[in-house]
Amino acid sequence: MSDIHANLTALKSVLEDAGSRTPPYEAVWCLGDTVGYGPDPNECVELIRTLPGLVCLIGNHDEAALGMTQLTRFNHDARAAAAWTQDVLTEESASFLKALPSETSVDNFTMAHGSPRQPVWEYILDPRTADANFGEFETDYCLVGHSHLPLIFQRSSADALAISKTVAWNQASPLSPRMILNPGSVGQPRDMDPRAAYAILDLKSKTWEARRAAYEISEVQLRMLKAGLPERQALRLVAGW
Repeated sequence: MSDIHANLTALKSVLEDAGSRTPPYEAVWCLGDTVGYGPDPNECVELIRTLPGLVCLIGNHDEAALGMTQLTRFNHDARAAAAWTQDVLTEESASFLKALPSETSVDNFTMAHGSPRQPVWEYILDPRTADANFGEFETDYCLVGHSHLPLIFQRSSADALAISKTVAWNQASPLSPRMILNPGSVGQPRDMDPRAAYAILDLKSKTWEARRAAYEISEVQLRMLKAGLPERQALRLVAGW
């Protein structure tokens, strides 16, 4: 999962959806931006910390909440949300986020929030950018977030060009070297589908299953508005943009 963005309701829906499967999930890999935009930064950190087999990365909004990134790098709404998050983030939550790596590798999977070339900030949105990043990791697979878009790129050999592959929802699709995969965003999807996005990775069968989980968006919107967070960020949750 990636880009929870302080949306506790969406995070709980994803965990409930994943937990209803047989067998249930054994580990959670979180690709960054646990906080930012949403109204529940501390609650999301607290819940994430309890999850089994947790591997968690730091994202650009996490860095902003810690004062590690200048807020001028963000647009007006993101800057306002980051400033609010800085004010409400507890010392315990800040300590957890500050200790997170920007990239890591587990079981033949490289993980980065943005890209293996620029772990925190670069967006991989197209085959050309994906192609430039395949030379930056040695594992067969790379998992990224940051764009809030479910995406899959593949390069079959060192001299081939990367191609974009269609995301197949709710079906276990076989993995084959080499791939860059993005599960989309839990807390703020931007592919015109407001449901929380995540994926089930089966290391034994080597499959990737993209999934969506519906949640009560109005609950999150009310908490955002009550907290004084930007109205535009609350409105965009309904349409998934």
